Amino acid sequence: MSESIAPIADAMNKTNLINELAENTELTTKQVKAVLDELTTTIERHLVDGGAGMFTLPGLLKISTVVKPARPAQTGVANPFKPGELMDVAAKPASTKVKVTPLKRLKAMPPAPPE
Repeated sequence: MSESIAPIADAMNKTNLINELAENTELTTKQVKAVLDELTTTIERHLVDGGAGMFTLPGLLKISTVVKPARPAQTGVANPFKPGELMDVAAKPASTKVKVTPLKRLKAMPPAPPE
């Protein structure tokens, strides 16, 4: 990464991000918005049922779906908040979660200092 990168002190909202990208790429804000909207649609098409289940933004991050199996109901489980008491745990159906994994370039970025 270049050492001449100026930090951005405040988090950007969508409008600020679009304006920043438009300014730095010499594209119009309308074009940048269209690219971001299409990127969102492309990611969604990868992650929906029947899709690849994984999308990679090269060098930055990988978005994938993870299937969490169903969990059966349990009775007589020790209550972690009240030692000595037993409790019942409800069943949970199987579900699909979205997992985001940082890749090499994102991992190499220096972390922000604690607040």
